[in-house]
Amino acid sequence: MAAMTAVGIIPARWRASRFPGKPLAGIAGMPMIRRVYVGACGESRLRAVYVATDDQRIADACAEFGAAAVMTSPDHPTGTDRLAEAARDLRDEIVVNIQGDEPLIEGFVIDAAVAALQEAPEAPMS
Repeated sequence: MAAMTAVGIIPARWRASRFPGKPLAGIAGMPMIRRVYVGACGESRLRAVYVATDDQRIADACAEFGAAAVMTSPDHPTGTDRLAEAARDLRDEIVVNIQGDEPLIEGFVIDAAVAALQEAPEAPMS
């Protein structure tokens, strides 16, 4: 049996009530969204990592460092809703919600979550 395919999506919105523009906030000379993306790309079980955003500034920043951005509605109340819109046309069996404000994420964490789902396909989430 072939392994289930998996994709990672990083929801990133501009208009956070507590910290507008947070995805582009600098952390040691790099926008936070880039730190998250680089950490997430340290995985080995995803076929791709995307950024789901409602703002062209974030999409433009992603393009500068090579991340694929998917534009989503600005009306989503949560990152999970944004992720669901971005994943709507994908055919992957596993979609990993990678938090856009977790700049210290490491690929092995994502790999462990994906492995758990690939090894127990009846599980709804990991």
